[in-house]
Amino acid sequence: MSKRDDLIEKYAEDIKNKFGEAPDMDLLTKVTIGLGPSIYNLDASKVSGGDEKELETVKNNYLIKKLGMADSPKLMEAIKTVMDKYGSANRNKHRAVVYYMLCKHFKKASVY
Repeated sequence: MSKRDDLIEKYAEDIKNKFGEAPDMDLLTKVTIGLGPSIYNLDASKVSGGDEKELETVKNNYLIKKLGMADSPKLMEAIKTVMDKYGSANRNKHRAVVYYMLCKHFKKASVY
């Protein structure tokens, strides 16, 4: 297995264990590939749930630019909901999992 496949397996486990959902492996793979080389960078591959600047980046770069959504308070609410479900005690919030959950939340799989 490639390093990317190993990471996708790790992300799938997080979705099962933290969110109680069976992951859509096809969508998860597409979201992961869409993140490019950032998944291999320890810092870039994670999202800091307590950092407002980081959450704004997720909103602007992913929800607005990538998924083509209009800016509204609903975007930040959804991000915070995903962060809460991921668990505040969990320091390793993988960006691919956060993006996948947001993509599912807004029913934007068609973007991929």
